[in-house]
Amino acid sequence: MADDQKQIYQGGDPAADRRRKLVRVREELSIDPYGGRTEGLSDLAVARAAFDPDKENDDRAVVAVAGRVMLHRDIGKLIFMTLRDHTGDLQVAITKKNVDAESFKLAKLTDLGDIVVVRGRIGTTKTSEVTVWAESDALVDDVGAGSPFELAAKSLAPPPEKWHGLQDAELRYRRRYVDMYTNPAVLQTFLTRSRILKLIREFLMDPPAEIGPPFVEVETPMMQPVAGGAAARPFVTHHNALDLELFMRIAPELYLKRLLVGGMSRVFEINRNFRNEGIDHNHNPEFTMLEIYQAFGDYRGMMVLTEQLVHALAVEIGGSEKLPFRDHEIDYRSPFRRARYHDLFKEHNGFDADDYDRLTARAEELGIDHAGKDHDVLLGAVFDQTVEPELVQPTFVMDYPARLCPLTRTKADDPDIAERFELIIARMELANAYTELTDPDVQEANFRQQIAGLDDEESTFRNMDTDFLEALRVGMPPAGGLGMGIDRLVMLLTNSRSIRDVILFPLMRPEGQGEGVGSE
Repeated sequence: MADDQKQIYQGGDPAADRRRKLVRVREELSIDPYGGRTEGLSDLAVARAAFDPDKENDDRAVVAVAGRVMLHRDIGKLIFMTLRDHTGDLQVAITKKNVDAESFKLAKLTDLGDIVVVRGRIGTTKTSEVTVWAESDALVDDVGAGSPFELAAKSLAPPPEKWHGLQDAELRYRRRYVDMYTNPAVLQTFLTRSRILKLIREFLMDPPAEIGPPFVEVETPMMQPVAGGAAARPFVTHHNALDLELFMRIAPELYLKRLLVGGMSRVFEINRNFRNEGIDHNHNPEFTMLEIYQAFGDYRGMMVLTEQLVHALAVEIGGSEKLPFRDHEIDYRSPFRRARYHDLFKEHNGFDADDYDRLTARAEELGIDHAGKDHDVLLGAVFDQTVEPELVQPTFVMDYPARLCPLTRTKADDPDIAERFELIIARMELANAYTELTDPDVQEANFRQQIAGLDDEESTFRNMDTDFLEALRVGMPPAGGLGMGIDRLVMLLTNSRSIRDVILFPLMRPEGQGEGVGSE
């Protein structure tokens, strides 16, 4: 580094001090401060488990470990550090007599937040704390060549003060890479999320006998020429080469149904949806959904599958059929409550859903504008405010008003009722399932009615998916379909208070533009 560049870092702030140490590592020690490939590393938890108290020092296991420095205590000829990786923390010790001069000097120049590699025997301190004692190369040949102490990455950004972790919510979401290593529980949440996804795939690819044959995982388009499969505002994009307006998908539903037409009888997809709508504790514009479709099934079959899947995940992840979530204990024991939509409405409002006068009066009490609204649309708005917030324990809300469900088959004995359920847990919709509508003429009529009810702004984003109708005309088998919100599922199983706590990089406003996490 040139002399004029060195001068920049001669100030007294922590970042400048780190820059000065970077110069010394490069120039005095001729060491690359950003490391390279390293063989033979053990996770910190594995190294800790290798300690055998019955063995003498010279016979104890030799390990190579790597981690971020969370604590650095320099007491002259002995330096203690606490390292952290995804498996936990482990102390290491570097003594002047047991390592070469270069390694000891490097350890002296180490800062909190640096990533280091240590090779040595796993032993203890005088206070019986399990510790890796760095030793010279001659003693660590069986964990690969290398120095007893190496710098793998110099951290130029000072860590959060006093290692209490990031506390400010907005900073935590913006700087997730710091949040994860300073708040170990955050990292564990995302490792648990990965495990949940693995378990879901295993369940569907090797289901219990009562669920039937395996499902096949598929991928369908993220960019679609028609925004369909749900009633939501899409994100719009443009393909330059084809001069084509496209929409980031709001749901994969219509493409997955096309696969049933083509002969794939049991399919699922775990992937992103995008909805250009609000942000709060339960909503993010980019979110992950599980969708499942089964030929010759119906919504009751999807109910059995959903209940078994959620129960199995609760037991596997939480180790119990009863798990805490916010201020409640959620009971995942089977069977979940099953209740009809209209019965729940009456239970929580005190009158029949068909009583339009009382419905409009209730809407006024809740501040819901009812002018010109269809009865069932108004009913849905009142239901969302009066019933869903009261459903804490797992509840299948069944048999919705048909006008709210344009993609759903109606009951044979009551065309005003759709064969649909939503699974509500802890006041959140977790899953939504239908007996799928497969009659192309009825589906087209429903689409036309849905489009006719949109305002001018909404109608610019909503066209009829004529290719999907053509697929139905080819012939789609009777089917059950299910959509489940993965982010909300992870919230429930990890007792996370906000959806932003289970999404690695939630959408944020640009820094400096007010509240960065959206409305609450």
